[in-house]
Amino acid sequence: MKKNFFKRLYEYRELLKTNVKKDVRGKYKKSFFGFLWSFLNPLLQITVYAIVFPLILKNTQENYVIFLCTGLIPWTFFSITISRAAGCMIENGNILKKVYFPREIIPISLVTAEAFNFIISTIIILGFVIFGGLGITKYVIFYPIILIVQYLLVLALSFIISAVTVYFRDLQHFISVGLQLLFYGTPIVYSGETIPEAFKWIININPMSYIISAFRDIFYNQQMPDLISLGKLAIILIFACIVGYLIFNKLQKRFAEEL
Repeated sequence: MKKNFFKRLYEYRELLKTNVKKDVRGKYKKSFFGFLWSFLNPLLQITVYAIVFPLILKNTQENYVIFLCTGLIPWTFFSITISRAAGCMIENGNILKKVYFPREIIPISLVTAEAFNFIISTIIILGFVIFGGLGITKYVIFYPIILIVQYLLVLALSFIISAVTVYFRDLQHFISVGLQLLFYGTPIVYSGETIPEAFKWIININPMSYIISAFRDIFYNQQMPDLISLGKLAIILIFACIVGYLIFNKLQKRFAEEL
C-alpha cells in the first residue's frame, strides 16, 4: 500500500528543506550582484513598463508605478515558476535514475523556493507603497491568505506541467508562448475595468486575475480583498492540486525510462 502523501513528505522533510535552500541560494550564486537580483529583476521590469505605458501609451492610471508593481511582482512569481516547472524533472534526470525519493519533492521544492523569493520581492511593493505616499494599512494581514491561494495555483500547474514535459518536451516552448499571451490577458499593466464587456470573460476565467486583484486591493486600493471569490478559488485549487498530483503520480512511473 502506498504511503500517505503527507506522511511521505514528512519522512523526506530534510530533503525538501535542502532542495529549497539549495534553490534559493544557488539561483544567483555565480552572478556579480548575487541575491540582489531578486530586487533588480522586478525593478528593471517595473522601470520599463512605467516608461512605456504612462509616457508613450498615455496611460493615466493614478500612482501607476505602485499599480504596476502590485501586479507585476505576483505575476513574476507565477511565470518564473511555471517556466522552471516545465524543465525541472528533465534537469534532475540523472538524480532520478540513481536515487529513490518521492518524485513530487522536486516540483514542491521548486514552488516553495520561488514563493520564498516572491516574499522577499514583496519588499519592493512595500517600498513603493510607503515612499509613494499611500502607506500600509491593516489590510496587509490578508497577504498570507492571498499568497497561499497563489501557491496552490502554481503547485497544481507545476505537478501537471513537470510530469507531462517528460513525455512531451515541446510543451516547454508552448508554455513560453502561452505565458506571453496570458500576460496580456491578465490585468497587470492595465486595469480590468478598461476591458470591453465582450472580452471580460477572459479575465473572469483567469485565476491570476483574482489573485492580482486581491494583492492590489490590500496594497494599492487599500481595502479588503474579495474573500468570497478567493475562497471559491481556493476550494477549486485544492481539488486542482489533488488532480495535479494524481496525474503526476500516474506519469512518474516511467520517468526513469523517458529520461
